[in-house]
Amino acid sequence: MAIAMKLHYVDVIQDDSLKNVYVNGEKSGYKFDIRLSCYRGHFLSLINELELSVDGEEVKKEDMVFCLHDKEFGISQLHDLVSEFWQIIEPATIKVFKKGGLLTGEHEIDFKMIYRCPYMPISDTEYMPWDSGQKKTLTIAE
Repeated sequence: MAIAMKLHYVDVIQDDSLKNVYVNGEKSGYKFDIRLSCYRGHFLSLINELELSVDGEEVKKEDMVFCLHDKEFGISQLHDLVSEFWQIIEPATIKVFKKGGLLTGEHEIDFKMIYRCPYMPISDTEYMPWDSGQKKTLTIAE
């Protein structure tokens, strides 16, 4: 699929949001916040692709969850979430399960998210794909 639109109204990956996640005092993964780079909100069911690499290592979809409205969703669930609306002013959180989390210091986050704009048809069966991804270096300070 070719990308037709990529406009960054805000930084998708939010500064100072990379943190390790602890369960029972042990590092069980990490998380960071993202924003929708668009001029309007969208339902989560419009997300076509969501991929993540950290420090050049691809993260498996089953190791990620998408968090919004104090709820956690598996990446494979997003397509069915027709009633979960993501406002443009509201950050979402990506959580990754990884034993030991991330080491203190800088980490390159390469986040890819493609969603379709339901009000911009480009054929009878397809809608305008919008690239709302970003690559950014964030720091964990612990």
